[in-house]
Amino acid sequence: MSQSVTVRVPAKVNVQLAVGAPRPDGFHDLANVFLAVGLYDEVTVTPAEALRVTCSGPDAGQVPLDATNLAARAAIALADRHGIAPDVHIHIAKDIPVAGGMAGGSADGAAALLACDALWATGASREELLEICAELGSDVPFGLVGGAALGVGRGEQLTAVEVGGTFHWVFAVADGGLSTPAVYGEFDRLTAGTRVPEPAASPALLAALRKGDATALADALGNDLQAAALSLRPSLADTLGAGTAAGALAALVSGSGPTTAFLTADEESARKVADALLASGTCRDARVAASPAAGATVV
Repeated sequence: MSQSVTVRVPAKVNVQLAVGAPRPDGFHDLANVFLAVGLYDEVTVTPAEALRVTCSGPDAGQVPLDATNLAARAAIALADRHGIAPDVHIHIAKDIPVAGGMAGGSADGAAALLACDALWATGASREELLEICAELGSDVPFGLVGGAALGVGRGEQLTAVEVGGTFHWVFAVADGGLSTPAVYGEFDRLTAGTRVPEPAASPALLAALRKGDATALADALGNDLQAAALSLRPSLADTLGAGTAAGALAALVSGSGPTTAFLTADEESARKVADALLASGTCRDARVAASPAAGATVV
């Protein structure tokens, strides 16, 4: 058994998040087009006398270090399946914004699963790992897969999506987080009494990804949770406006927020938009990243 295993895992942006009406189980059917972006957490697992989680990096103090952490839950789930005690020290080096709608916690779950699989040499198949990911949460399987994918069901049933080029982004990090359940609750409140259409992937958006056409992608971006996020956090409208005024091709709330995402024409434009966002005072930080990015990878 090796002494430690480190896995690098990317953040995601939802270039389309189509949300259906609430289901009897409380979840919503989704058509969720994920794009992995080059902002990464690194998760290291080392044999220990008992399971414990530590975290370093920006906003590490907001990361739960108990059994509710998805990385800890991933280790326990894999250990239970293979009759192993989950006695590992999981260290998360954070660089993905915390509680920011970029699936950082889910990414850590996928990374810990892959790292523990390597550490314990369980020999789990890719299908088994994806099955465990889906049990852990809707966004966890994409952390394992990376690249670009369409997620349906709760978002956990993935189909790879072809991407024909590199897309350049700026992510504006807001102060504090937004609760995903609260955003969905606000979505339900705002859409009460209306017919919510069945979610479906946009053909124009999939074509734009396939062609690597940033201008066409900008026209096709969509997030059905954006109105709910803006309702709970009206100040995000100022951030979206500042990025658009600085030359972004398009702006949207990332997932359930409160991170906002700005698609730009190229890397130079991204740096200009990031500088303008920081100068505007409407966000705490602005990060430049390109997509697509590889999924969870042992380093």
